[in-house]
Amino acid sequence: MIDIFIQLIILFVVIFDPLASLAVFFSATSSMKKKDRQKTATYAVLVAGLLSLMVIVLGETLLELFSTNIEEFRIAGGIILGILGIKMALGGSLSNNKEKLKGDSARAIAAIIGTPLLTGPAAITAILVAINDYGRFLTGMSVLIVLTFTVILFYQSERIHKFIGKTTIQTVSTILGLITIAWGVKFITIGIKAIFS
Repeated sequence: MIDIFIQLIILFVVIFDPLASLAVFFSATSSMKKKDRQKTATYAVLVAGLLSLMVIVLGETLLELFSTNIEEFRIAGGIILGILGIKMALGGSLSNNKEKLKGDSARAIAAIIGTPLLTGPAAITAILVAINDYGRFLTGMSVLIVLTFTVILFYQSERIHKFIGKTTIQTVSTILGLITIAWGVKFITIGIKAIFS
């Protein structure tokens, strides 16, 4: 059970990708005062947390609403994970977002970072699959730990950015991108096997 819990935390760290979001967050809030930056960080993680909670609570009801099943959703999610992973690995996951966020208000920045940057289609897919495979409790605790880690990163964004720099963030994002591709392939493989077995 501990092994599964650790795997889930790693999975959600990879998919939520706090470091990539940190780069966008820092770029979008660099002109803000510390208090406003922290308020924006709180809003962003709250948006991501509320959306994640909704998915955790509703679970497969969402699938029934859209007339699909977990295996079909797993395959679709695997494709999204693969695309996201390729973008991350090639360093292209942030390019459009930085320009979009410049000049926006604190709440608009928070909303965009909360979703789709943190809790996007890949995260929603992973949450649904994790609930199906491991249950709500482990999934919810894993997401909570990752989002807590994320808000701490955002609160310390200026210090972290100075310490590790853009190159390190990009390197880590590339490695996480490769892991995301691997998870995408795994989701697709499991889904296809379940449908045709």
